[in-house]
Amino acid sequence: MLAKHLKPTQCEIQVIESDDINVIGVGESTIPPFVRLLQHLGIDEREFLRETQACYKLGIQFIDWRERNHTYFHPFGVIGKPIESQDFYQCWLKAQQEGLDFPLQDFSPCAVMAKNNRFFLPNHTQNTPLGGTNYAVHLDAKSVVEFLRSQATKAGVRSIKGTVTEVKSTPSGFIKTLILDSQEQIGGDFFVDCSGFKSLLIGQHLKTPFEDWSSVLPCDRAIVVKTERAVETPPFTSAKAQKCGWSWRIPLQNSIGHGYVYSSRFSSDAEAKTILMKELDQKRINDPHVIKFTSGRREQLWRNNCLAVGLSAGFVEPLESTAIHLIARGLELFLRYFPDQDCDSSLQREYNRRMHHDYEEVRDFVMLHYCTSQRTDTAFWRATKEIPLPDSLRERIELFTAQGKLREGTEELFRNTSWQSVFEGMGIRPHKYSPLVDNLDPERLRQDLNTTRSAILNMVKTLPTHDEYLQRVHEEKSKTDKPN
Repeated sequence: MLAKHLKPTQCEIQVIESDDINVIGVGESTIPPFVRLLQHLGIDEREFLRETQACYKLGIQFIDWRERNHTYFHPFGVIGKPIESQDFYQCWLKAQQEGLDFPLQDFSPCAVMAKNNRFFLPNHTQNTPLGGTNYAVHLDAKSVVEFLRSQATKAGVRSIKGTVTEVKSTPSGFIKTLILDSQEQIGGDFFVDCSGFKSLLIGQHLKTPFEDWSSVLPCDRAIVVKTERAVETPPFTSAKAQKCGWSWRIPLQNSIGHGYVYSSRFSSDAEAKTILMKELDQKRINDPHVIKFTSGRREQLWRNNCLAVGLSAGFVEPLESTAIHLIARGLELFLRYFPDQDCDSSLQREYNRRMHHDYEEVRDFVMLHYCTSQRTDTAFWRATKEIPLPDSLRERIELFTAQGKLREGTEELFRNTSWQSVFEGMGIRPHKYSPLVDNLDPERLRQDLNTTRSAILNMVKTLPTHDEYLQRVHEEKSKTDKPN
């Protein structure tokens, strides 16, 4: 992203990479802004899919979260379309009260596609019943690192092998020089801390405090493993609630990434490993690995001439696949408030304010899955009932339960579809609908909903399966490889 906006004649970009830090390649899940990032960077999406084992993703399937043996879906894209300029969700609420008991996700093209294991790119479905769909990708982390390293190198980014052992600053607190284990000294005007949980620059050197969210996000461990691929490749992530947390399943073209996110207060690592191993339905291809983490963020993500991105800036448990997005979002905002060498403090304050809001929005959305659960069968789930809600989340819940309304912020990540899907999936429905929809003719409303629901399902049935569509992507590569 930096190389895209800063030409080599304007700025030299160096990346210090340590062989002591390994990439954890167990399958990563993304959200739709990641696809837009690829497009913005000029990366061919189909080439990216072929090179990184990536698959398409239409949303997340949640299993056993509301209660045992209950499943719901959080889709991307739209749910329904306005009826006579009235908000679709409000129309659906009225229809529910009048006895038309169609599930909300019947009106989500992405949810219906996922349920039927079908896929097609949205740009081919505009002005059809599937208009308004969206998608993300599942990807292999190690393959993506290699792919993006190659892209960055072509763009003029220089890579240096080494481990930073010392950091030197000016009297004003600006970082001046990094000293490597080889004794090489690397100077610079601006430094980006990508050192992960070590937070070498922003945390260890600049002593920037960390705001710990463990009291509201109880999980602090993840155990991860990979298996061979399944017969079918579903176009969605699965998140299954477990005894002391939840487990994920991320399908890739040649494998499946599995993980169990849990609270060490309620589970040992050994117990977590046992639970995860029982979830595997394919042959394991690597050893389980435990990752320790603390949810939260730095009080300042940009301080002086140092910007923290990724794990060095903060972390919110991976339930809604936001980690990569927050990295890209951090650099997007940095480029928006790009400084000169003095790094004006007003730019820093506004950047930090905007990023704090983004982290808090993700925190609140993840918390919603826990605080609305009806499960009380284990100590972990009983403890989630005692979590204190931030005012921002409490106000969202109160507004929604009153009349199905949602707070509108600036450039928010999670739109109405996301909040409505999780609220409905977790059994939280508004007490009333907006009286404005009483202006609609009840019979016309019923007919519109019946027609929309049937049109979506009928068109989805004509689409290729997810695996068939992925095969087309690979066949295109094969054709281009053939000699003339």
